Amino acid sequence: MNTINETNFQFPNQKSVYKGKVREVYNINDEVLVMIASDRLSAFDVILPRQIPFKGQILNQIATKMMNDTADIVPNWLVANPDENVAVGHLCQPFKVEMVIRGYLSGHAAREYHAGKRLLCGVEMPEGMKENDKFPNPIITPSTKADNGEHDEDISREDILANGIVSEEDYLVLEDYTRKLFERGTEIAKQRGLILVDTKYEFGKTKDGKIVLIDEIHTPDSSRYFYAEGYEARQEKGEKQKQLSKEFVRQWLIENGFQGKEGQAIPEMSDEKITEISNRYIELYEQITGEEFVKANTENVIDRIEKNVTSFLNEG
Repeated sequence: MNTINETNFQFPNQKSVYKGKVREVYNINDEVLVMIASDRLSAFDVILPRQIPFKGQILNQIATKMMNDTADIVPNWLVANPDENVAVGHLCQPFKVEMVIRGYLSGHAAREYHAGKRLLCGVEMPEGMKENDKFPNPIITPSTKADNGEHDEDISREDILANGIVSEEDYLVLEDYTRKLFERGTEIAKQRGLILVDTKYEFGKTKDGKIVLIDEIHTPDSSRYFYAEGYEARQEKGEKQKQLSKEFVRQWLIENGFQGKEGQAIPEMSDEKITEISNRYIELYEQITGEEFVKANTENVIDRIEKNVTSFLNEG
């Protein structure tokens, strides 16, 4: 099965290309960005050696749907989707922080909590919580946006402002948009029998100074979901929650001795493991959107993307 590892396109009026962990972003004439979602899989800020079939399509299509479903409350960068793996949007100057918001003590927050910490990004976490308990109110725990594969780092609101990473005026907008998006995402998840546990949002400024949502939203790469049915019972019994997110990949890596630390070897992923991960991504797509996932034709996937994007740009 053909997967997308990397692309090396030369589109009309292309000025530059940026290659991130899982996305490749082409600058077209300093006006729009063509963002291609690859099938690469990253965990603990490390790109894993094998790609996951249809992962890029899934992330791109969930993000597109969620941007359309939240455009009435928060403006976003999206212009068009000329291909199943592609989003075209306005050129923006990204803020150098990721706005992480957590409704539950899970993942990174739970690991920090279990290590004895009660302060995360300057935000106090209550005593007496168990893993996956709900916070009294969602907490915002930003991280610095790493360049070229470096680790993202937790940072407090105070340090963001003190270091001039974001102005106070802009940061208030980022916080407001983050809370509004999480509230809407929680509502959408509830309708589908899910709990939106935590997520992250990225924002940028357009040429005319407007703050907009960029990148992805409410995908399994940027968010964690629990199944709502049985959540309370599992918490009471101290059982693991049934979840849909990339956390199951992280847990598998941890169990196999890998957390992205120096000297650790990435465990080999079998064909069966790759198929399992792909199926989990499809499951989340269908659960969160309520729609059946339609696999795109991947026979000549690179040619398909190049043809569709080039056609769109020429028409524009």
